Amino acid sequence: MRGAPPTPPAGVTYEKDGPLLRIVGQFRGFVSGPRDLGIRGPELDKLIGRQRDFFAARGEGMEWKTRAHDEPADLIDRLRAAGFVPEDQETVLIGRPEEMAVREPVLPDGVTVRRVVDDADMHRIAAMESAVWGQDWSWLADDLTGRVASAPDEIAIYVAEAGGEVVSAAWLVFRPGTEFASLWGGSTVTEWRGKGIYRALVATRAALATARGVPYLHVDASDDSAPILCRLGFRAVTTTTPYVWSPDRPDQTDQPDQPDQPDQETVRPK
Repeated sequence: MRGAPPTPPAGVTYEKDGPLLRIVGQFRGFVSGPRDLGIRGPELDKLIGRQRDFFAARGEGMEWKTRAHDEPADLIDRLRAAGFVPEDQETVLIGRPEEMAVREPVLPDGVTVRRVVDDADMHRIAAMESAVWGQDWSWLADDLTGRVASAPDEIAIYVAEAGGEVVSAAWLVFRPGTEFASLWGGSTVTEWRGKGIYRALVATRAALATARGVPYLHVDASDDSAPILCRLGFRAVTTTTPYVWSPDRPDQTDQPDQPDQPDQETVRPK
């Protein structure tokens, strides 16, 4: 599940730098590597510095995604020394979709769920996410629209609506060539949390994965959603922490930058 989906949206390119995959053209840069990068010491420092300097020259921030079992063991220390700071740790969960799909989605009165593909709905999702996170997530609309346009069979986006307003959104991302599909999004506005909407969106996406014959679901779960998902049958296998660098913050030792978007129902305090 490391790396990136095989079909990049328009304007997004994939590049290799040694053992790393570098993704360019998103709202911020992204790099991912194998479990063991295969280099150590000064060579690893040079590799880290090249990624930072590449995106700095573009005036962009970047994320280096790490897992708890990555090698070498001092990768985190070297990222920190290069000016990267951690965002919130997430738990990597694996589950079988047929175990989630047997649960009939139960929604509160007045709430409906539908799959969306239109650009207008993507902007409504981005507005909801911005309100939930208290940050500017307007970039998300273009990201989702681009992914639907480039590979419509690789992503399924759902909204939960009440009174014509989007109160929750989540998407399922298929990874051709693997046995996995991933749950992302899953954010719900404050007044609608704890009412079963998140669990209904999990069941809806699990049903689609089952229909597509996908053996496993993967989630990078926040501390809020991990207990819910484990009760539904998911199992924790490791943790993941994004390390980020931003050109807007030359002193990278204060608070983490904008978080990646795990599947979750509630917002973690910053």
